[in-house]
Amino acid sequence: MSDVLPVLRVLGMLVMLFALAMGVPLAVSLHQQDGVWQVYPIAMAVALVSGSALTFGLRRYQRELLPRHGVMLVSLAWSLLPLVASLPLTLACGLAGRPISFTHAYFEAVSGLTTTGATIFTGLDALPVSVNVWRTLLQWIGGMGILVLAVAVLPMLGVGGSQLFKAEAAGPVRDTKLTPRMTGTAKGLWGVYGTFSLACVLAYWLAGMEPLDALMHMFSTVSLGGMSSHDASFGHFRSPLLEWIAVGFMLLASCNFALYFIAMRKGHVREFMSDPEMRATLGTLVGVGLFIGLLLWIKGVYAPVEALRQGLFHTISVASTTGYASSDYLGWPVFAPVMMLMLSGVATSAGSTGGGIKMVRMLILFKQAQRELTRLVHPNAVQPVRLGGRVVGSPMIFSVLAFMLVYAATLILLSMVLMLTDLDPVTAFSAVMASLHCMGPGLGAVGPTSTYAVLTDFQVWVCTLAMVLGRLEILSFLALLTPAFWRR
Repeated sequence: MSDVLPVLRVLGMLVMLFALAMGVPLAVSLHQQDGVWQVYPIAMAVALVSGSALTFGLRRYQRELLPRHGVMLVSLAWSLLPLVASLPLTLACGLAGRPISFTHAYFEAVSGLTTTGATIFTGLDALPVSVNVWRTLLQWIGGMGILVLAVAVLPMLGVGGSQLFKAEAAGPVRDTKLTPRMTGTAKGLWGVYGTFSLACVLAYWLAGMEPLDALMHMFSTVSLGGMSSHDASFGHFRSPLLEWIAVGFMLLASCNFALYFIAMRKGHVREFMSDPEMRATLGTLVGVGLFIGLLLWIKGVYAPVEALRQGLFHTISVASTTGYASSDYLGWPVFAPVMMLMLSGVATSAGSTGGGIKMVRMLILFKQAQRELTRLVHPNAVQPVRLGGRVVGSPMIFSVLAFMLVYAATLILLSMVLMLTDLDPVTAFSAVMASLHCMGPGLGAVGPTSTYAVLTDFQVWVCTLAMVLGRLEILSFLALLTPAFWRR
């Protein structure tokens, strides 16, 4: 129990920090007079009181966090913060005459914070505008990570940032230290994120979006979340220019933000351009997008120019785990939507705002497979796995292999659980995969023109679990369930 108390104290700080974010939809609600402004002070008060109770009630347990504390905190944060985030959704929808269940409110909050973008809402255009702002703001907060944001703030309150950053950072970049102090690293990453965000909202606004639409779609573009304030998603705007702007920022957000930080701060542009993961990420997204555009033209779905635009926009949107749609791509040749869904697991870089397996893991697996093939022919050959001119150590290779094994087992197990509830295989498998990859729309009944409201409550909870596991990259969450974790 003594190990949990310091974690609960920091969680209280996160809840208080999170409560301040509710000021954004409150300001929008007051400005737009959407009739639900009263719910935000209530939700803020609940969050501040509960966060203060944990923070000050457990102040004697203030201490530097250990690695085990980081694992506990990241799992608790991504499981419990959605409870706080769901409160404004529940209250606002009830006040607006569109009550939603706890299951649906929690699902929507998890989907927002994990940048999944799946939704249970229909009639988005008729929702109070502040509710849509809150949904998309959750994605922006979750994109870079609320714990990474906390690292920049909490050290002044006596909490060390190193373990928070390592627990939150995705994949093989978790040990990256870009500045002498983790606080500087977190501020630098959020600085890059903020710069891209400002550029994106200005680009959308100048290209014709209304200011609030530009703000909300910026939130869900740079975070690769994909939530929209319109049922038709990006198809609402009917603007090729806006789609090309979205493509540009989705490509930027799909790459490692640490590379941008290094290039901006230290001027290492050559290192940025030669990074193997970035080149593989951009090459895959653009290359497959061009191929699908060519396929749409050959199959006669669209004329050449339209096929190129549709192919690139939807491939980059789905593969980058954003999930925007301007048309129903389930009506395309079946290869296209299936290929895009499969890519959503691998076509983003570690250190980006995207979900899924991450490109660097696929590169390491490919290099390891090459080495094993060489060993079959030359058993005594010494051929270390290299990535970007650097040797990848055995611990990293074993970590990637373990992750892939657990990932595959999780995907199969949760898909079988959904099929046990009589959900058809296509919908079950794609819903779990889209949730694990934090991508959003799947195939079948949960395609781009539908919502997850078609699922039963139990099925929604399975997808909710998959989103949390995907955001935590599975292993962090499962480590809590092992007896060895709780042994001193």
